[in-house]
Amino acid sequence: MRAASWNIHAGIGSDGKRDLDRIVAHLARHAPDIMALQEIDARGVFPNPFATLKEALGGHGAHAATIVGADGDYGHAVISRYPLLEQRLHDISVSGREPRSIIEAHVATPAGPLAVLAAHFGLRMGERRYQASILAERARAIEGPLLVLGDFNDWSWRGPVARALGPIMPDRTAHLTFPARFPCFGLDRIFARPAGLLRHSFTDRRAGPASDHLPVIADIRMP
Repeated sequence: MRAASWNIHAGIGSDGKRDLDRIVAHLARHAPDIMALQEIDARGVFPNPFATLKEALGGHGAHAATIVGADGDYGHAVISRYPLLEQRLHDISVSGREPRSIIEAHVATPAGPLAVLAAHFGLRMGERRYQASILAERARAIEGPLLVLGDFNDWSWRGPVARALGPIMPDRTAHLTFPARFPCFGLDRIFARPAGLLRHSFTDRRAGPASDHLPVIADIRMP
């Protein structure tokens, strides 16, 4: 089974053009079964980008619209080739900052249930510390195999995200994903448990022109 996380930057590439087809093509090349996508933006541009991405990439999904306006919404999503047994949202917003949420989805994979937590964290250290604590609390409450995916905006491998999730998520990716043209920071990560669930991971520099982040792709093996 394969998982992916990608901040798609509303489909805006390095050429300044919005192109969801380009996003779909790069993801389809790696054929992830479960993916977390951040910065899905419907505001005045695409008729329904979440529906477009869900239909093209998996057919099942959960969407968190963190900003809602008259001209559309903005947020992140979990998309899956397999049905979702359950889905819910957890508010992790900090007053005065951009609204944020965690998507919790329980996926009916052919190898059994797999829980997924997907997030897009805030830009300030205090936000991330608070949001990571809630994410870790939710991860502890979930039994069985678990993936945690997202753009955590954490510039350090030893920052609040690693400190919160490290003790409870033994497997993790460690790839430089931002900025896409000259990646220096590992903002985008996948964590997994139990140990050994994450078998192999990589990123794809060919996707650089499609967004300001690179995707993270991970092969997983259910226990």
